[in-house]
Amino acid sequence: ALSEEEKTTLRAGLITNFNEPVNQIATQISVLIAKVARVDCPRQWPELIPTLLESVKVQDDLRQHRALLTFYHVTKTLASKRLAADRKLFYDLASGIYSFACSLWNHHTDTFLQQACAGDEAAATNSLERTLLSLKVLRKLTVHGFVEPHWNVEVMGFLHAVFERLKQFLECSRSIRAENVCRDRLEKTIILFTKVLLDFLDQHPFSFTSLIQRSLEFAVSYVFTGAGEGIVFERFIVQCMNLIKMIVKNYAYKPSKNIEDSSPETLEAHKIKTAFFTYPTLMEICRRLVTHYFLLTKEELTMWEEDPESFTVEETGGDSWKYSLRPCTEVLFIDIFHEYNQTLTPVLLEMVRGLQGSTNVEDTSAILIKDAVYNAVGLAAYELFDSVDFDQWFKNQLLAELQVSHNRYKPIRRRVIWLIGQWISVKFKSDLRPMLYEAIRNLLQDQDLVVNDFEFRTDQFLPYLESMFTLLFQLLQEVTQCDTKMHVLHVLSCVIERVNMQIQPYVGCLVQYLPLLWKQSEEHNMLRCAILTTLIHLVQGLGADSKNLYPFLLPVIQLSTDVSQPPHVYLLEDGLELW
Repeated sequence: ALSEEEKTTLRAGLITNFNEPVNQIATQISVLIAKVARVDCPRQWPELIPTLLESVKVQDDLRQHRALLTFYHVTKTLASKRLAADRKLFYDLASGIYSFACSLWNHHTDTFLQQACAGDEAAATNSLERTLLSLKVLRKLTVHGFVEPHWNVEVMGFLHAVFERLKQFLECSRSIRAENVCRDRLEKTIILFTKVLLDFLDQHPFSFTSLIQRSLEFAVSYVFTGAGEGIVFERFIVQCMNLIKMIVKNYAYKPSKNIEDSSPETLEAHKIKTAFFTYPTLMEICRRLVTHYFLLTKEELTMWEEDPESFTVEETGGDSWKYSLRPCTEVLFIDIFHEYNQTLTPVLLEMVRGLQGSTNVEDTSAILIKDAVYNAVGLAAYELFDSVDFDQWFKNQLLAELQVSHNRYKPIRRRVIWLIGQWISVKFKSDLRPMLYEAIRNLLQDQDLVVNDFEFRTDQFLPYLESMFTLLFQLLQEVTQCDTKMHVLHVLSCVIERVNMQIQPYVGCLVQYLPLLWKQSEEHNMLRCAILTTLIHLVQGLGADSKNLYPFLLPVIQLSTDVSQPPHVYLLEDGLELW
């Protein structure tokens, strides 16, 4: 280990001056200082924070920026320590420097706004960088530096100031062109403001109570009224929706069934929420979500035409709700509808009633509205259980819509089959399923179906088995993307598993194709997992006849269970089951 004398020399050298001209190197030095601070500050390095505070005041632009960059990395690192003694030290640090951090942020923010208004692009860009760094410092101090921040006047003052600053920055963005260098940093700063609110709500829900009203007014105004037109951008809308969602869903704001068991803080927060979410407000949010944010965009429709597989993968992709607008709007709709279903159910049913019968194929906007409303009914399926007679709706309208073959009606055909998939496990009579299988077969024949998982009764499905299996196999051969092949294989596996031995007459083509697909998927272990699952069900369905597959199966099992081969991490469990 280094001697204490050598450590002292190194620490002193690191903060002698902040004049590194190369950005990447300056960042590495700042990170290095922060890592040393994590171990030594404040006990062995008491002079670090005072030195940084003095250095961020200097007039030299380069030194001021580098000191501010280091100040941020040190604050970020110290805020991440979780032991009780370390938390106490950070609380003491936050209390001691919070006033200074606030004044520093206000100074750089005011300077930027003045320079931006004056049209001084170069100076404004420099000031914006300092505004961003000082705001990052304040975010860490505000969220992690206080046990009960609502008792601190400066903390709450800063949080209330965030809303005013956000409005100023959003208005400022009107005058800054999209291609301007400053525009990207400005949007990052706006997003950072919203992160301050989201993080504070997450860490201190009761301290956030006094901000609930203002947060909801701000977010709803910019996202669901005309106030945001021309200035909001997608990531900002996502952040505002996340803020609304976190307030709506927050368990700290939900009273117990026995009101007497609820804390006064919970009751106060619930009262504020209830006062805000009036019938007109909820109705407007619901209508705007469905008829504005749920609509397929021109870009999405073009993507669907040009590359339907990518469109499908994009639409159903992973845990993306926090960062992508479409899944974010759908999650917000689900949460608000669940929380206020008695108020919103009549609103949604009224929208459905306005869409009776098939829609004119020439009226693109009407088709997109219907697609959006059907999407909402599918997302709210469990909430609408007692309010929608889905069987009658299927027989009287949805089935007929699946039979409209015009190319422009494709969004409705796709949405209807998805909608049925949402409702089939909620409320759908089994004797209607043969009609559904017929419709699915027709859609597969037209290559018009985004394949959904579907439940079925084997005896009802057998008359359609040969044609369905053949069409699914053809689809498996035709699609090119790994995700789509996995999805089709999953449906094929479900069919094989359910019909078991009765699959034997129809699997010859699949048995011949799987070795080729296995070879082609050498770089795609998740696809190989799907192939293994299909093989497991095939072996069970073929019984003793599966011996004919041994020349293919045995090398597959060998690779999957060989722990010296990297793919075993993905394939071992399924390989053992196949064995």
